[in-house]
Amino acid sequence: MKKSSTSLSFTVLFEDNHLIAVKKISGDIIQSDKTGDITLAENVKLYIKKKYNKPGEVFLGIIHRIDRPVGGVVVFARTSKSLSRMNALFRDKEVKKEYWAIVEEKPPFEEGELTNWLKKNQEKNKSRAYDQEVKESKKAILKYKLIGRSKNYYYLQINPLTGRHHQIRVQLSHLGCKIKGDVKYGAKRTNKDGSIHLLARSITFLHPVKKTELTIVANPSIDPLWDEFLNLSK
Repeated sequence: MKKSSTSLSFTVLFEDNHLIAVKKISGDIIQSDKTGDITLAENVKLYIKKKYNKPGEVFLGIIHRIDRPVGGVVVFARTSKSLSRMNALFRDKEVKKEYWAIVEEKPPFEEGELTNWLKKNQEKNKSRAYDQEVKESKKAILKYKLIGRSKNYYYLQINPLTGRHHQIRVQLSHLGCKIKGDVKYGAKRTNKDGSIHLLARSITFLHPVKKTELTIVANPSIDPLWDEFLNLSK
């Protein structure tokens, strides 16, 4: 049975005739999976249909995804032309993404670049990182920077240069820096709400039609640790 759409919510961060960007909350899924839960894409379609009184089916193209327990910026295409052009930007690595992560251990350096080869286990919906290429693995690269720390945790800014399955989660875990709440990748305990402390903070790209640079930013949910991260980043 599908969950009621009232169990999902989002905030519109940007909207025009070509694109709509929303802030996804932890727990939402972007497209349908085996759970059958109603998706963020379905709810955004419903929002557009009601706001513009659109008859019939609403077009909404899924450009990229973030993991279910992760919150932050998600961009959808409102036309097939925008979808095609945005797909090309992602394919050509012309999209810059920034994530924030709160981790349990201090990284070995203040900033650095991680290169690993990730192999996905379909049955467990989990990836494993290797230091060398192995069969059926994919190269994953990210940059990180230590922003600050709290009493028990460390705050990292992450810029993924590739887009692999669970990339940030598995690469940071492999480094020894497990993300708070991410028990799938070795965190000590879950967060009460099932979230993990990983945020898709911002995304920057050239607008597919207007050709102007666009940066869309999502603030984290209200939480003492995230609030401190926000203050440190100013």
